[in-house]
Amino acid sequence: MHCPFCAHPDTKVIDSRLVADGSQVRRRRECLACGERYTTFESAELVMPKIIKTDGTREPFNEAKLRTGLAKAVEKRPVSVEDLEAAINKILSQIRALGEREVPSTVVGELIIEALRGLDEVAYVRFASVYRRFKDVNAFREEIDKLQSDSKE
Repeated sequence: MHCPFCAHPDTKVIDSRLVADGSQVRRRRECLACGERYTTFESAELVMPKIIKTDGTREPFNEAKLRTGLAKAVEKRPVSVEDLEAAINKILSQIRALGEREVPSTVVGELIIEALRGLDEVAYVRFASVYRRFKDVNAFREEIDKLQSDSKE
């Protein structure tokens, strides 16, 4: 790796350790020319499948869309950043575990709904209302009744 300070091509790794959940490696490096030290993070680049939209078009998986949708759903709710990140990582793992090159958007939507259901019921209903295109208050009521009956079981 080239030194970010002097662009010298040779550096040595001083220390390596796993970060948080083990999905990244943190490396402390030192430039052999100028002696400056810096930190790099290494993670596996995993290819996500293409998403097949309901109209039949295909687009690359967009993690930013996933994050934005979940963030909007849990906005002003008592959901920690750690819990939200864990839910995002779980969804990403579930999508990769499907082992498909292309995945219907409906599958991704259902994975998101299930993750939100475990995080926060209000966030779940918010997301479901947009995702399932609730037409009126009765649709909300039916979803809430279903949620309550499922939680009693």
